[in-house]
Amino acid sequence: MKKYAFNDITLMQYIFLIAGIQLGVGLLQLPRELAELAGTDGWIALLIGFALATCSSLTIVAVMKRHPDGTLFDLLKRYVGKWAGRAAAVVTAMYFAFFSYSIILRAVLFVRSWILPKTPNFVMLVLLAIPSYLLARGGIRILGRYAELVFYITLWMPFFYLLSLRESNWLYMLPLFKEGLQPILFAVKPTLFAFLGFEAAFLLYPFLKSKQYASQGIIVANALTLLVYLHVTVTCNVFYSPDTITHFNEPSVNVLKTMEFRFIERLEIVFLSFFIMIISTTWLPGIYLSVFSINWIFGKADHRKLLQWFMLLLVASLLFVKPTFNKTDQWIEIVSLTGIFFGYLFPYLLWLYVWLHDRLRWRRRGA
Repeated sequence: MKKYAFNDITLMQYIFLIAGIQLGVGLLQLPRELAELAGTDGWIALLIGFALATCSSLTIVAVMKRHPDGTLFDLLKRYVGKWAGRAAAVVTAMYFAFFSYSIILRAVLFVRSWILPKTPNFVMLVLLAIPSYLLARGGIRILGRYAELVFYITLWMPFFYLLSLRESNWLYMLPLFKEGLQPILFAVKPTLFAFLGFEAAFLLYPFLKSKQYASQGIIVANALTLLVYLHVTVTCNVFYSPDTITHFNEPSVNVLKTMEFRFIERLEIVFLSFFIMIISTTWLPGIYLSVFSINWIFGKADHRKLLQWFMLLLVASLLFVKPTFNKTDQWIEIVSLTGIFFGYLFPYLLWLYVWLHDRLRWRRRGA
């Protein structure tokens, strides 16, 4: 009997879970970050980031095929030893916990900045933590359904950005490679962080029903993320001048302030409410995967009690930490550097080790 069959997910849920983790805060700030480093050529860096993320994603799937009914920890326990599996579980739990913590506090700051400026951070975090717990306690299948639901609910949003194209200037995009290739290569770093989320496949793979489509699914997830980032980045670049776009922290929200309808005064407030739903598909799986990693160490299946403690510590942390945009930027930078190793370098090292291990064992049997 499969160890994780009780909480399996469909291919669509697998796709939307990975794409949801990837979108996160990059949806709001990535256009500005790319413009600061590469100007209007930042969209080219997105293509490079997509290619690198896809190669690493396929490597993860290739490694997990060696032990399809287990997670990364089960695979390391089998190939290296019990200590390696436990060490990886601790590191992974810390990574996803800090990742989720940074994202959810960033969401709190966004909401306070745009909608509820006089509401204390503690109250905002409690309002986000309660529904987060109610969703995460249902397990990965419920989170997969939620990510799929959020995708369908927010499917209309990209079409509203097309309205801004009436006042856009496509000449801003020309010529290509304005300052050469070097600025584009510098801009690849924020795109690598923007595509982080595919590394969750290390833990999601055994839950997937149709494992034969895991490679296609993770490619579709990366492509979906690429299309969203390209759409928002290009729209902001052609709407704002190359110098103006860097003056806005969240240009993808600011561009909506120029749209007016008779039946609504501030369209960006409505959009930001849906943006929070999209960002929630980033921190929710991260919280669950962190708790799941700790439970794996102790061999427990019920994650709800540990999840309760996680949410309580999350809220209580505001008694000692006062989050700011600059501080969360520093945290996200740390997460980015850690994620680049975990998502982009570690899969190749692990694949090489597993390949050599199986090769040597096959030779010993042949001898």
